[in-house]
Amino acid sequence: MHDAVTLEPIQTPRRTTYVLDSNVLIHDPNSILNFEEHQVLIPITVLEELDNLKNGKQTIAADCRQAIRQIDRIVGSATPEEIEKGVPIRRADKAPPLGTLSIKMHSTPSNVTMLPTDLNDNRIINDICQLRQQNPDDDFVLVTKDINMRLKARGCGIMAEDYHNDQQISDVRLLSKGFLELDGSLWDRVSDVKTTQHNGRTLHSLPRLTQELAEELGEPGINEFIIDQQGFVGRVTEVSEGTVTLEHMDREALLNRKAWGLQPLDIYQALALNLLLNPDIQLVNLNGPAGSGKTILALAAAIEMTVADQQYRRIIATRSTRGLDEDIGYLPGTEAEKMEPWLGAITDNLEALHSDDESTRSSVDYILDRVPIQFKSLNYIRGRSFQHSLIIIDECQNLTPHQMKTIITRAGYGSKVICLGNLAQIDTPYLNPASSGLTYLTQRFRQFEYGGMVQLEGVPRSELAAFAEANL
Repeated sequence: MHDAVTLEPIQTPRRTTYVLDSNVLIHDPNSILNFEEHQVLIPITVLEELDNLKNGKQTIAADCRQAIRQIDRIVGSATPEEIEKGVPIRRADKAPPLGTLSIKMHSTPSNVTMLPTDLNDNRIINDICQLRQQNPDDDFVLVTKDINMRLKARGCGIMAEDYHNDQQISDVRLLSKGFLELDGSLWDRVSDVKTTQHNGRTLHSLPRLTQELAEELGEPGINEFIIDQQGFVGRVTEVSEGTVTLEHMDREALLNRKAWGLQPLDIYQALALNLLLNPDIQLVNLNGPAGSGKTILALAAAIEMTVADQQYRRIIATRSTRGLDEDIGYLPGTEAEKMEPWLGAITDNLEALHSDDESTRSSVDYILDRVPIQFKSLNYIRGRSFQHSLIIIDECQNLTPHQMKTIITRAGYGSKVICLGNLAQIDTPYLNPASSGLTYLTQRFRQFEYGGMVQLEGVPRSELAAFAEANL
């Protein structure tokens, strides 16, 4: 007689369903495609929120419309039963479907502890509570950029997480500064340096940084700078598998170079001005605290390149400010007059550039009359293509990665984009320094041969501003 065989029960893997909040779809309209083989569920409340926002004056209206179009493309002609069950998500014409998308309609469970239904966030959490009760073998995860909503969901026993797919770096302290600072001398740390002359430039080809030094400083990116305590300044022009090529920069020449009469106050401003005035650099990203000189450097360089050198036909200045796009439509006057209160930083810096003139106001009026500078809202930038233009975007820390992409892609032939921001002054509740579009831009463009960035150090507006930046 054979011994009895004990059969182990078959363990069915638990299915994970990710429930997306509206702010995730606004943050990244293509977020539905980033959950691989899992099921994605969108509550009807989220669709209603997108519908309410799609026709507004806000910058997010275009993101809402794109998210809605993405949902419609996936759902297609599916029946209500198929939508409730889950429509396969096709990411490419030839690729097999991976994961599903379903839409959760409103329903009222009778035996689930419910949150008050006066808020949309609560309705979404209530829907997940009901789904979890009806499908005890499945896992449901709320994905939202709203910290308070995540806390409420966890209080109801629901797993909740932030959306990180487009986040390039987990700790903003690891973000590149655009330069590497070395103690002592660079030449004491490297050997086998090959120096050549090319078109009037001195180029040093040296071995990649030693492992110890690379761990201390990080790997250099294209158009980043290496500076040491002995006064050497070099710009990285090429990074290959075995070598780094540096263009030797004259430190004194950098510090003495002027743009529209403005001279840099320190080596970091000098590096920034070098990138701003470089005709081969198409994208410049300046990050730094209040008073570090971001706006005045960009404005001085823009006027110099537009008026004196005539490299560009016009300057377009805009900024991302929470509430700007909602409020601008209600202000009286032309678009330029509507934008003027929001772009006071630009006119303030124009006054600073001409503070020593006999009549500062007359000089500023002269610049505004003669320099082809235009103040535009972000809604004006979207959907346009600008040729031979210099575009200054202030307060970039408040843009999402998708919004940043939408705006940067507006740059046409012969144009240059200057992005300014301070990651310590994010005003939108759904962004943090790690998920900001400014951080995203910095990381994604590190190896772009026509782009560069500099983290400016604090050169305070005053002793009061310096104390407030450090202590408030």
